Amino acid sequence: MQVNKFSEGFCFDDVLLTPQYSDIFSRKEVDTSVSTKTMGDLEIPIVSSPMDTVTESAMAASMSQHGGLGIIHRYNSIEAQSKIVKKSLSSGASIVGVAVGVSGDYIDRACSAYDSGARVICVDIAHGHHILMRNAIDELRDIFGLSVHIMAGNVATLEAFNDLSDWGADSIRVGVGGGSICSTRIQTGHGVPTLQSIINCSYSDRDALLIADGGIKNSGDIVKALAAGADLVMLGSMLAGTTESPGEIIYQNGNRCKVYRGMASKDAQIQWRGHTASIEGVSSTVPLKGHVENVISDIVTGIRSGMSYSGARTLKELVSKARFIRQTSSGSVESSTHISRV
Repeated sequence: MQVNKFSEGFCFDDVLLTPQYSDIFSRKEVDTSVSTKTMGDLEIPIVSSPMDTVTESAMAASMSQHGGLGIIHRYNSIEAQSKIVKKSLSSGASIVGVAVGVSGDYIDRACSAYDSGARVICVDIAHGHHILMRNAIDELRDIFGLSVHIMAGNVATLEAFNDLSDWGADSIRVGVGGGSICSTRIQTGHGVPTLQSIINCSYSDRDALLIADGGIKNSGDIVKALAAGADLVMLGSMLAGTTESPGEIIYQNGNRCKVYRGMASKDAQIQWRGHTASIEGVSSTVPLKGHVENVISDIVTGIRSGMSYSGARTLKELVSKARFIRQTSSGSVESSTHISRV
């Protein structure tokens, strides 16, 4: 019997949400909070990515202060990461996460971070549906029990989501190859459009939180991700280039910028471990954006507006009320600003 190996996948730009009847008088009526069993309530559904050009102490502290969560990257020494955790908490963060790998020093790293006050451990690998992920989650659970929230990923399929949940993950990052500085799909030919992965994984009957990660360019994409079933979104490029993101300000053509790079890029790998393996990312620059609180404010305003267009006061209502429509390539052009210049 011949097996059909092909299926269709939708990107964020392939769809729109159709406006629904709304009786919401003000965006202030819209509640963007997310309740979690092991992290408490987050006021906004936003997590900053564990990248060395996105999240260190300043970003983690600011994310927590504004109702989200920051995950401190793992591309440093154990001692350096633990110092960042302590500094984040001394700077006012009520909760902070750390990224670890699945081999080498990951247990020592997790234990040191826990001793420093971190209560979210993000098992951070590109291909999360892997035996090493299962082993890592098992070992972390044996050590910490239920005293930590284990975030795991990345995955792209419902089968993978269910497996990671069954292995003990509290939340799962969904999205493979969709990041703006990720070249996994070009290098390996593998990946699933992030929105399609969210849709597929949203059918899970497990209770792990779904974190949309990759391909999110604006607040509209965030609304689409949440409407498709994501509980949280993880952001990299949208938070890069802010005052709180790591890195020095550089000048390009007279403009102030910061470096933003994928952790599988050549530059990041050489700086981190002195050599390269599979290069599945690039290094670029982004314009300086100012303080992250202003970026977050703009994003949350967009989320609230999007929810009101679907007549949804809560994120759960958004999922139940949202209706998607597929748009053509011409529709995608029409959806963007397209005024003619003279």
